[in-house]
Amino acid sequence: MSSQGYQQVQKQTQSLVLAPQLRNSLKILQAPAVELRTSILEELQANPLLEELAIIDSISVEENREEPNANELEQNEEMDFDPEDFTALERMSEDMRDYYAQESTGQSYTSEDAERREHFMNSLTMSVSLQQHLIEQAELTDCSDQEREALFYLIGSIDDNGFLAETVSNIALTSRIPYSSVQRASETLKTFDPPGIGTKDMQDCLATQLELRGRGTSIAARILRNHFNLLIRRRIPELGRKLGVTTDDIQNAIEEIATLEPAPAKRFSPDSNAVIEPDVTVFKDEYDGWKIVLNNDYIPRLRISSTYKDMLAKGNLNKQEKEFMLERMRSGKFLINSIEQRQQTIERITQEILKFQSEFFDEGVAKLRPLTMNTIAQTVGVHETTVSRAIANKYIRTPHGVFAFKYFFTPGLTSTSGESVSNKAIKDMISQIIEKEDPAKPYSDQGIVNLLTEKEIKIARRTVAKYREELGILPTNLRRRYQ
Repeated sequence: MSSQGYQQVQKQTQSLVLAPQLRNSLKILQAPAVELRTSILEELQANPLLEELAIIDSISVEENREEPNANELEQNEEMDFDPEDFTALERMSEDMRDYYAQESTGQSYTSEDAERREHFMNSLTMSVSLQQHLIEQAELTDCSDQEREALFYLIGSIDDNGFLAETVSNIALTSRIPYSSVQRASETLKTFDPPGIGTKDMQDCLATQLELRGRGTSIAARILRNHFNLLIRRRIPELGRKLGVTTDDIQNAIEEIATLEPAPAKRFSPDSNAVIEPDVTVFKDEYDGWKIVLNNDYIPRLRISSTYKDMLAKGNLNKQEKEFMLERMRSGKFLINSIEQRQQTIERITQEILKFQSEFFDEGVAKLRPLTMNTIAQTVGVHETTVSRAIANKYIRTPHGVFAFKYFFTPGLTSTSGESVSNKAIKDMISQIIEKEDPAKPYSDQGIVNLLTEKEIKIARRTVAKYREELGILPTNLRRRYQ
């Protein structure tokens, strides 16, 4: 039987550790302009030595930098500061805030001012959720207390599309409310706004909307109730035979169905649309030359406060106060340098994209060329991951619209003439072909392949099908419109 015990083992390993300053620098590089402003404003609040230059101030940050004084040069090593002893420093910060408030307005920042600001921030309106919207209607409904309670259970069982996630019988069992009351509440819920809410599925939702419009006996309603499978397969001639009407009648009914909302809760879903503010604008100047302008509107211009520099120069601070201020000064200068480096990197990358994709900027998407981040990284002289971070979540305004930086980095195919063609350019060609096709005789995927071959672009049918699906374009049988 072997003995068990502890042993000391010496092992040598290699690992990459990012310093806090490097992590902050990468964060600044990766953030788009709007988010970067938020980060800078947070740092302005946390670092009393940083101050924002006025917009009308034309003096650059570099011009405002003074030679470091003797006190500033004394400490260059890492700070060894006791985080528990911030009393004196907090008092200094409060004193300086009062000083600046009195200097700029002639009076101090009172508690009443703080209350007014808090009231303003709390008064910002928020969008009403779907549940709140339905509960308000339920509370105003003329029904029994038992049915109103059932309504609340039903509202809590609605999914993100607006359909009931549970059956009426299951809700009755769970809530211990009589089935008849839940059933009546379910019918009441279907009369609420938005139309189609509380239905069991899309088919029921669309049919209910027609009934609410007074179109419950129309051809469109009959299609939804009795021939939904033929509708989603767009079997127009077969629908005409089943209902004994013409293909024009079926086509008109489908157009009516297209006006309905398949997901009634959609407009209440959280808005995931982000504010897009281009970081760079590329345009032609009066001399017909390309010009690159970086968006600095959201990036505050910073400098180290001369007031705190004077406090350091006078030498009236104790050791802990001086060490804290030197550390904050280094942190502020690092932030200023990181912002400048970010802007320079984005500008250099934009210059290279403009050179490589010059035909796109002149003529549009059809002339977009295949491009990799590694190509730009080698030209700019940075690592590929730096390019990836620099273009992340950023947009560029061009004469042809606003595009994400990543839009310009795309794989491609080689045409029979030997020219490289971007897959985005090919998608644009496919989109134009389908847009100009005869609705009664739409092109098949193989037909699109043949048309692209005529343009010296050799592409597989499955690749056309893949690009068509990515563009959100229906297959041939669902695009066909019968005359």
